[in-house]
Amino acid sequence: MRRYNSSPFSFPEFRGATRQLILANLAAYFAMALGLMAFRESAAGFFSLLAFQPPAFLHGELWQPFTYSFVHLPGNVVGTLFEMLSLWFLAGFLENTNSSGWVTGLYGASVLGTAAAATAIYVCSGTLGYSLAEIPLYGCFGGIFGLLAAIGLLYGDTEFLLFFTIGIKARYMVAIYALVSIAMVFGEQKMYAFAQLGGALAGLLFVRLAPRRGISLKLSEKWYGLRNQYYRWKRRRSARKFEVYMRSQGRTVRFDGNGKRMDEDGDDKKRWN
Repeated sequence: MRRYNSSPFSFPEFRGATRQLILANLAAYFAMALGLMAFRESAAGFFSLLAFQPPAFLHGELWQPFTYSFVHLPGNVVGTLFEMLSLWFLAGFLENTNSSGWVTGLYGASVLGTAAAATAIYVCSGTLGYSLAEIPLYGCFGGIFGLLAAIGLLYGDTEFLLFFTIGIKARYMVAIYALVSIAMVFGEQKMYAFAQLGGALAGLLFVRLAPRRGISLKLSEKWYGLRNQYYRWKRRRSARKFEVYMRSQGRTVRFDGNGKRMDEDGDDKKRWN
């Protein structure tokens, strides 16, 4: 049975997308801590401005899906530390076999999927006339859950150490966390639980639909493919014009479908084929 690491307290290498995501979250944490110290009287307004709240988002605060994951309460040191350690472990594990761009895209899609799920349940509850407790979302829990879901899908047989002590396969660990979130849907924190499941779903969809070598590489391949098609079209058009010109001069030349000249005896055709 495969284990991710022989030591229960070992973490992946701190590099690439993993390092960038953790440093960005830590920078936001300390920036918010300093800001709250300097402007303590406006702390509540500053928090509500950056945390994700579906009513505020629907009324024009469109930046919240992109900012809420960087909001960490300065007083919640233990919770922030746990999030950073989880992000380091999960993102580092995926980055061992995938590109940094792919890992960043997966994390971003999970964060946005979390916000989308929270908005969906808020709108549905309002449409059905159901009272739903509005809980502002903050922290990178959605992105972490998306990374975890991706590991369960891609590396389901890999064994991890749950709570650093209990050996468990990745797919079973993901199932446990998913069942806990589903159970929370029936409690007071419905929006939080539903949003977390939305982050996991977004992560799974990203794994299924996004190219494993990174979106930027896929786009560059598409761009070069379109460019090459354009050049081939220009060559075929030039070949047709040259055929018309040579016929006007009393000579006959032929070109194949790629715009390459073929001699009448077929030798040149064989050479190109």
